[in-house]
Amino acid sequence: MICHSCGSNRKMEGKVRRAEVCSACDADMHCCLNCENFDEAAHNKCREPQTDWVPDREKANFCDYFLPNTKSSKARTGELDKARLDFNNLFKSG
Repeated sequence: MICHSCGSNRKMEGKVRRAEVCSACDADMHCCLNCENFDEAAHNKCREPQTDWVPDREKANFCDYFLPNTKSSKARTGELDKARLDFNNLFKSG
């Protein structure tokens, strides 16, 4: 699992508990920004359609759909930028 705050890689065994924090920066680990389902473009900013709205994505929560992320937030942003570029290229003339 990669911390959204500092980018450190952390090996997780079992479920990530709500109270767990990053050993490098003390950021909450069980939060939206550390979840594979987090997506800025999705409804409720989550790919899981049954989730409730979470007002602070950096804070720990009780979401049952939490999946530890395996990519840094920078890598996820890069994927989004590439998708936007590919989409825009579809409509270029010439």
